[in-house]
Amino acid sequence: MARIAYFRVSTTDQSIEAQRHALLQAAGGSAFDQEFKDEGISGATPAAQRAGFSELLKFIRQGDELHVYAVDRLGRDALDVQATVRALLDRGVAVEIHGLGRIARGVGELILAVLAQVADMERQRIAERTAAGREKAREALAATGRTHRGKASLGRPQAADPEAVKAWRQAQGASIATTAQHFGLSVATVKRYCGTAAG
Repeated sequence: MARIAYFRVSTTDQSIEAQRHALLQAAGGSAFDQEFKDEGISGATPAAQRAGFSELLKFIRQGDELHVYAVDRLGRDALDVQATVRALLDRGVAVEIHGLGRIARGVGELILAVLAQVADMERQRIAERTAAGREKAREALAATGRTHRGKASLGRPQAADPEAVKAWRQAQGASIATTAQHFGLSVATVKRYCGTAAG
């Protein structure tokens, strides 16, 4: 029996470390036999179409335990979550969700279905609020030259000038980690600025 963890974050600026820390603490600090992850993968992508989760499905066997941080890590929407969990249970895999426990047939599946639906509704509400805020910002920007929050443009300001970061790294022959430390940026941000996946 293998203890397997799966992590997913939606953007490359996010880290799976918070999820890993929570799952390791819940497991009494003992490491997982295998970990799979999808970084920079939107929850809108069905589980089976994610590279990391696809690898997990090839690896996992009957009797294994799958540990995930939250219901919404397991699928695109309520139906995808339910189908994913049911397929795992059919293969004899135990599914453990942080803060919820082991999902079993019957009542466990029912509870999961309700929680997945709630997560789905919350994602929709977030999308609606985001769209409404964006529209409000566009209107204010067109009317006054500033968004409703006083910014001069839409979108998040960059943490640093990407070209300056890239030029400094090349000039110094520095690693991604050293460059990130020098500029006070995340490793993921430096990778994005420098257009590389290598360290």
